[in-house]
Amino acid sequence: MGNPVRVMIVEDQALMRQGLHTLLDLEEGVEVVGEAANGVEALERIPELRPEVALVDVRMPGMDGITLIERLASEYPQIAPIILTTFDDDEYVFHGLRAGARGYILKDTPSEELAAAIQKVHQGEAVLDGPITAKVITELGRLSRAPGGPQPHPEALSEREMDVLRLVASGASNREIARQLYITEGTVKNHISNVLKKLGFRDRTQAALYAVERGWIYLP
Repeated sequence: MGNPVRVMIVEDQALMRQGLHTLLDLEEGVEVVGEAANGVEALERIPELRPEVALVDVRMPGMDGITLIERLASEYPQIAPIILTTFDDDEYVFHGLRAGARGYILKDTPSEELAAAIQKVHQGEAVLDGPITAKVITELGRLSRAPGGPQPHPEALSEREMDVLRLVASGASNREIARQLYITEGTVKNHISNVLKKLGFRDRTQAALYAVERGWIYLP
């Protein structure tokens, strides 16, 4: 196993921060390098802590999670943010993913699943909670109309690239895509890279949103 993923917890509730820290300390492959009570404190501590993944609450005083994620996207793009939320926070989730979050998880997610999500995001994958993946992607597709953005046609993608993009939209990981299409994970990554280049996006989730919005992909 390689070096553990360096994680920062950004959460205004001290008990929640401490609980997450304690739980993640028990999991292999992740290392909590520090905590912050809001976005302002997080930005101050990042140069010192050098996190690779940030677990970000959305509702915090001083600087909320959405604003922090926007700042991370512009100032520290190497840090992958994950939103910590509840089912009642749908609107925050939508705005957070548009701001640049790599995914979201629920605060009551088991620690082993949380650790796995952190590792997936660190590897460049998106993490969307299974039961409402389609809801999030469909809603974000409706909200993310950007005049002047890329306007490619579905014919720009090969049949295999569309298969991969469809599975990305369903929330599948690279490993799951590889297993379903009987190809290697390296080939999956190559297809995703080609899709992003052709569509003009940097993020796989945004590429999937674009395809859903324009009716290239239909989710159940």
